[in-house]
Amino acid sequence: MNLPVDGSSVFATVGRRGRLSYEFERAGPRTILTRSSCTSPWHHFPPSYLDDSGCAYTWLVNPSGGLVGGDHVSVEAQLHAHTHVVMTSPSANRVYRSLSEPAAQEVRISVGPGARLEWVPEVTIPFAGSRFRQSIHVDLAPGATVVLWDAMASGRVAMRERWAFAAVENEIRIRTPLGGSVVERYRVVPGRLPESVGLAGSWDYVASLFVIGDGVNAEIWKGLEAAIAVILDEHPGLVLGAVSTPAAPGLAVKMVARSAPDLTVTLEAIWAAVRKDLWNLPAPNLRRY
Repeated sequence: MNLPVDGSSVFATVGRRGRLSYEFERAGPRTILTRSSCTSPWHHFPPSYLDDSGCAYTWLVNPSGGLVGGDHVSVEAQLHAHTHVVMTSPSANRVYRSLSEPAAQEVRISVGPGARLEWVPEVTIPFAGSRFRQSIHVDLAPGATVVLWDAMASGRVAMRERWAFAAVENEIRIRTPLGGSVVERYRVVPGRLPESVGLAGSWDYVASLFVIGDGVNAEIWKGLEAAIAVILDEHPGLVLGAVSTPAAPGLAVKMVARSAPDLTVTLEAIWAAVRKDLWNLPAPNLRRY
């Protein structure tokens, strides 16, 4: 092994650079994948069609089991006009302990005119001592809609690793057709006590849901907001959340949950309400194994 002669850290050379890229187009009643590429640790699977809506259900698969310090993975996708894509993952995104460099994930998706994107991956689990940096940037064309879900666990809860990771940084930015943006940014550095992360310290899961689009009638947004508020109140003590109206057309939901099942049940109920009110579609059966 040859060490750097300039005094720089050997850790700078650690990690993988994985890229996953998709392009979708509309072909008759279906959305089809017209171009794709991937490099390790990503693995490519063709879309599934789980119902007769023509929606392309696309799986983001990392067979390595998780991310380590120095890993830098990216997802890029282009959805052309009137496509409909669900992007999800078969299991949690695990981030392992790192002594120096963070693991980084960048997501950039362009959603064309009248297209629909549902970004609904499984939860991110930062292990004790891990460092994770993520950005999710979505650009919407006129008439496009995005449903964007992002959730994080406090750690390996079953192993009693609660809020023991070194740092998590996250940025979500949804840019609307008129140039405005919906932005969420946070950086969590827990320290030694769960209380150091504030209100979230007594909970085990934190999540955000954004439903944004300029092609939806204002009355539909109003009805959906009321429906989501009712769902958030169905499990007092197990889920705490609220729904609000951002500057862009749409809704923003923030929640915390006691357990993964509590989080999942709430997400599934909200997602079902969103699909029904926006597109008159049933909730999908993702058939995770």
